[in-house]
Amino acid sequence: MQLVVARIGRAHGIKGEVTVEVRTDEPELRLAPGAVLATDPASVGPLTIETGRVHSGRLLLRFKGVKDRTAAEALRNTLLIAEVDPEVLPEDPEEFYDHQLVDLDVVTADGTEVGRITEVSHLPYHDLLVVERADGSEVMIPFVAEIVPEIDLEEQRAVITPPPGLLDDAQAEVASSREAAADAETTDADDEGQASEGDRASRGEDA
Repeated sequence: MQLVVARIGRAHGIKGEVTVEVRTDEPELRLAPGAVLATDPASVGPLTIETGRVHSGRLLLRFKGVKDRTAAEALRNTLLIAEVDPEVLPEDPEEFYDHQLVDLDVVTADGTEVGRITEVSHLPYHDLLVVERADGSEVMIPFVAEIVPEIDLEEQRAVITPPPGLLDDAQAEVASSREAAADAETTDADDEGQASEGDRASRGEDA
């Protein structure tokens, strides 16, 4: 299976280095010297990474055969694509590659069918599972352990324990009314989450 792991940015210096926008949680593996990557557009690849280093917080790569700024600038906006074994799991048991989550059936703890995961959305505070329901509507499920306690790849399903209002708008209106009443008595509120990005989704702890 192929995954986009980076996008080439502008040329850096005059010796063929380029900046890259990293799109993987495993750059030390996917973007290591010696890695051979397919490209989009395909006509400029494959590209073999010759060297890599971090400069001012940005990853800089040099590819074999790219010797000057002109050649490096010609690669700008090219997507770098790695071949990934679909059977391999991240080392952290609370992390999953996006492609392993997409198409999983989503059910509640009592077995009620909710829908099918069509996308994983990576936000600054936590990941979201985009779930398509039988009627064609979509619902966003925060990918946190409290709401998604089980991912069963063998059974191809995700088990969720949704809070009131997540799946039912009517329950959401009731919950909102209660929150409004509570706000009249107190002004203190806190929301926290965990950040994740790249080709993996991390099941965080809800706060």
